[in-house]
Amino acid sequence: MVYLEMARDLIWKLMYLHRTGPQRLLNDYMQGEYFVLNCLQRRGCAILPGQISKEMNVTSARIAQTLNNLEKKQLITRQIDPQDRRKILVSLTENGRQEAEHSRQAILELFAAILSHLDEEDAREYVRLTGKLAEGIASMKGDEQHD
Repeated sequence: MVYLEMARDLIWKLMYLHRTGPQRLLNDYMQGEYFVLNCLQRRGCAILPGQISKEMNVTSARIAQTLNNLEKKQLITRQIDPQDRRKILVSLTENGRQEAEHSRQAILELFAAILSHLDEEDAREYVRLTGKLAEGIASMKGDEQHD
């Protein structure tokens, strides 16, 4: 079957990229502290820890630990929700906004440099196909979210 051969080839190429490419930076950006900072920046307002937990698909205990670290670094604040004193809202500090913007800019520049190895048409096609794969995988999982 041709898909099995292509899958084998793709796996080897992805393994090579993992060893030599920017996977670590991308992984850092897509999880942990940087994910939380960028999530808060994208939302543009204070949100509940549970919303972050749901978006990251991690436990509330993991989010609490991450928020503790970010608070110690003075990148976020946690305040009681004035409409419901049982809830805590998380928001970025000015330092947190700067850090989120810095990490977003760094990852954009990195991926622009990666895409520059292709001509513009191939780069657009790569982005299009990656989106198509992401949508297909999300639908396999029943995931409604595919940005």
